[in-house]
Amino acid sequence: MNPMQKTDLSAVLADLFSELVNGPPRGGSAFMLNSGDAGLLRSLAKLSAADASQSVNGGATIAAHARHLQYGLSLMNRWAREGGDPFADATWDAAWRTTQVDAQEWASILEGLKEEIGRWQQALGSPREASREELAGMIGSIAHLAYHLGAIRQIARGARGPKEGTFVLRDRYAL
Repeated sequence: MNPMQKTDLSAVLADLFSELVNGPPRGGSAFMLNSGDAGLLRSLAKLSAADASQSVNGGATIAAHARHLQYGLSLMNRWAREGGDPFADATWDAAWRTTQVDAQEWASILEGLKEEIGRWQQALGSPREASREELAGMIGSIAHLAYHLGAIRQIARGARGPKEGTFVLRDRYAL
């Protein structure tokens, strides 16, 4: 495969990822979330360990979703540092077995997730050559996080974004 230069995409990828995890910039354009949305990290920070131990209809808990994101981003960060295929020996099942968490374990999950997010944010914003497959993985990591943010928000009302009518509509980028 021929490498692709993602220099021009680096800032865009980092900005979209940042919007999901930190919310849209104040006074800036929102592309994925409504303006005023807290983003993933602040939404999770509002939840107690009991909230994080919730699931719906026997599905995964919020803590499991957060741990899964942490683990997946740790693999992306390993790829960014070392190259190769860190997914070849991935053990995805461990995160999904997370059910009940106490306050200390929940705080640990949140701190670990925040650290992996920070590293991946930096990696996304750093220009590098990437194959088509690697670029797809980088873009996929943003979509993957968005999926889990949505799943978490379906489980916990306290993690949801702003209600309709409470955000600033910007038609500058309307399609």
